[in-house]
Formats: sequence, structure tokens, C-alpha cells
Amino acid sequence: MPRGRSRSDGPALRERPFHRWLATTLTGAGRGVLPLGDDTAALPIGGGRVALLTTDALVEGTHFLRASPPRSIGHAVATVSLSDIAAKGGRPVGFLLDLLVPPGTPERWAREVALGAEEQLERFGAHLVGGDTKPAGRRAAIGSLFGLGRSDRLAPRAGARAGDVVVVTGAVGRGGYDALSAAGRGRATRARLAHWLEIAPRVAEGPALVAFAHAMTDTSDGVAESAHLIAEASRCRLVVTADDLPIYPALTRRFPDAAHRLRAAFFGGDYELFAALRPSDLGRARRALLRFGCPLTVVGRVERGHGAWLEVGGRVRPMPRAGWRSFEGRHRPRP
Repeated sequence: MPRGRSRSDGPALRERPFHRWLATTLTGAGRGVLPLGDDTAALPIGGGRVALLTTDALVEGTHFLRASPPRSIGHAVATVSLSDIAAKGGRPVGFLLDLLVPPGTPERWAREVALGAEEQLERFGAHLVGGDTKPAGRRAAIGSLFGLGRSDRLAPRAGARAGDVVVVTGAVGRGGYDALSAAGRGRATRARLAHWLEIAPRVAEGPALVAFAHAMTDTSDGVAESAHLIAEASRCRLVVTADDLPIYPALTRRFPDAAHRLRAAFFGGDYELFAALRPSDLGRARRALLRFGCPLTVVGRVERGHGAWLEVGGRVRPMPRAGWRSFEGRHRPRP
């Protein structure tokens, strides 16, 4: 069967085109103040506040392995939604956990996933408040998180403006480092399987940065994909300067070649915050994040035009379509 075709008539499902279809098809009142496809939904609840809603799924064989520690799977399924809430400057509140498992799965596995999710949520003042279990052909953990935010501080992906600087928290490339380190190494240890799932979301930093950001998203799918998402939503030209990217230190030590580092930086799985803001607000934004020991690095600029672009050695070229791309053969098996 040719790539890109489904068994039935018509093209195979791809995540981003499907999201664009949803955003242009499901319109009108009652859907919130953010377009479908942003990091979260945002429903007004009065008093200038919004309810932030997000959901995500981790599937065995794609995001974790059978040997992955279930408590670490719980940490990760909570983290991916915590990161989405952080990208809209919100405070997480309540979490629903759905577990899909083959019949005969030990109950201990389900208990450990739930306990892992609760451990991660508790760190940020949220809790597991419900969920469901169902039989399925393979294991999957699906999390849905409710949070609270301010309607005037959501930093939608569509908010970037010409003249803004583009910034990123922390360092990028941890997810790529994990993937490149694992390639060809044979059976991974239990400790390494756990490490790949132990992600630190920027939950405290999100509300601090959103006070200055015109647009913001997380780098769960990689810096390149984040640049494409904001450029497309904001209808602007977003240029990322490769030499300015803060690279995960272990990646630099293990892979001194610049091309390897760039591929890893674009791989995804970092869960940093990627934002556009006024140059005049940069100093205040940096000071706000210093309270959490979090660096903020300028990695690009927003211009009039369209598309995401990459500047390497002073030359600008189209940003590659890199990073996590669901259904398109570039999976990130985070064990």
C-alpha cells in the first residue's frame, strides 16, 4: 500500500491536518476562547478566569515499553498534560486517568501507574480525581487534566507579532539525547527506561512567563514543530537561530557534531516552554524565571511574512519538518 493512503478510500489520518480540519469545521460559540488545536481548550467561567482542559495518551510500543516501570509511566502521563496547562500559564487542579489494558494484566501494574500519576500531580498542587479502566489489545494510559487560568493571559499560539523575540526555557535536546543514546544499545536497563519517562514540566514557570508572552507552546514535539505551530497560527515568519539554541549538556558531550545536536534539539520530548514576547519585556521575563532557577534564552525573532525558518551560520532556510510526527513514521518510542 502506498505511504499516506489508508485501506479505505482517501488519505490516511495525520495529526496536524486533522487538527486544522477540526479548527475550521467546529466553529462558533461555546468552544472557548482558544481555537481547537492549541495546547489546551479554555472555557470562560466568570471573573476573568477560564477552565483549561487538555488530554493526552501514552501507548505501549510507541511511548513506553512493556518493561517500563509502571510508576514512571504514571509520572509521564501526568506530565504531558501538566506541560500543556503550563504552556497556557495555568494552575493544574484535577486529573482523570483512563487505563486500557489486555485481559490478565496484573492489578499491581494499574495501581503503580495511578500512584505514579498522583505523585507527579501532588508536586504541583493537583490530584487524581477519577477515571476508567477498559480491556484493550495493548496497554495505554490516557490522562485528562483540568486547570485554571486567566482569560487575559493565555498566550495563544496565534498571538506572535512582528518584532517579537523568540525564547525558550531551559535546554533542548534531552529527548533526542535519550533516543540517540538508546539506538543500537540492545536491552535497556530498568533505570534507563525510568529515566526516559521522568520529565520535568515547567508548571511553576508557565504562569510567570505568560505574563509577558504574546504566544507560547511547549516543546513536547520539538523546537522545529513548535516554530511551525506558532508561525502557522500567527500567520507570521518565525526565524530560529540554530547557533543560539541552548543544547542539553549531555548531548554536547556525547555528540560533538553540530548536525547530530540539531537533530536531537528538534526531536521533541523536552517539555520546555517556547514563546514570543516584546524585546522590552525580556529582562523582566528573565528575572521572573530566576525565582525558579530557570534560564530563558533568545533563540529567534518574529517578522512579517509566513512560515518557520532556520538560520544557520547567517544563512536562512526553511525550517525542516522534524520532531514527533504522529502517524507519519517518525515515532518517538519513549520507553
